[in-house]
Amino acid sequence: MKFSRTILVTGGSGFIGSHLVCSLVDKHPDWRILNLDNLDYCCSSRSLESVEDRENYTFIRGDVCNSRLVNHIFNTEPVDAIFHLAAKTHVESSFQSPSSFHHVNVDGTKVLLGAAYRARHQPRRFIYVSTDEVYGASTDQVFDESSPMRPSNPYSATKAAAEFLVTSYWDKFKFPVIITRSNNIYVKTLLEFSFLLLLEKGTVGEIYNVGTTCEIPIVQLARELVKMVKNVPDSEVTDWLEFVPDRPLVDLRYPIRCEKLLQLGWKAQVSWAEGIRQTVKWYQDNPDFWSDTSKDQGPGGECEETADPVRSVHHLMEQ
Repeated sequence: MKFSRTILVTGGSGFIGSHLVCSLVDKHPDWRILNLDNLDYCCSSRSLESVEDRENYTFIRGDVCNSRLVNHIFNTEPVDAIFHLAAKTHVESSFQSPSSFHHVNVDGTKVLLGAAYRARHQPRRFIYVSTDEVYGASTDQVFDESSPMRPSNPYSATKAAAEFLVTSYWDKFKFPVIITRSNNIYVKTLLEFSFLLLLEKGTVGEIYNVGTTCEIPIVQLARELVKMVKNVPDSEVTDWLEFVPDRPLVDLRYPIRCEKLLQLGWKAQVSWAEGIRQTVKWYQDNPDFWSDTSKDQGPGGECEETADPVRSVHHLMEQ
């Protein structure tokens, strides 16, 4: 079969990446989707079961830091667009092993950029998926894309450094890059509409915040999850809450403005209340989905930005 486009997704077996890959494979049977992933921690082999036998899907097990492999992909595949999600993301671990975070998040991005730029078939988009954590924390200021970056941990510092690499390829070579900075993601609709919208309508060389105006304090989130998962009255919710020490240099909030994305036509398709209800129901219907990753999770590995609500639901299900 002849495909009209070839899309490379790095980190396509992680939480965000697998949803993105499945969406691309399902909605665009005329596109060939390549998934480059190291299958380290934060991955479930079940995430891509629905597409693994599809004609337009190809899995490549490998490391984005492997220049020989990455160059081979771009020398042999007519890659039209790249979604670069592969990264180390665990904040606490980044304090313990900052050099490994630099290797994957910065060096890996450098390898991918170089190979894509040198490819005989020039990609028309390179979309780098960054994080709102590059802004640092704020109690009052709301960040837009022009706000200065003030990362407060080794993880966000490496994401900021990778952003500078990406923008340098636009500044020097006019290589068609786009950067996204998103809040934590827990429903796939955010991917299907924002990432695909940026692929088609995003302006190259630009940065786009990705999020909504709905802001939920962690304690409120925890209480709502307890009520939904355990089905207990308000008077018993506290019995299911355990307060633990904050992680080092915890950032209280990352408020962002997303007007640039909204101007392209994006809007939230699912309300917070309905989205979290669907998430809880999914975990109730699939209690063992992530069990194959719990034994393998460790302090390192490749994984894209994940979602705190999902981790909270999974923890409650185990109790």
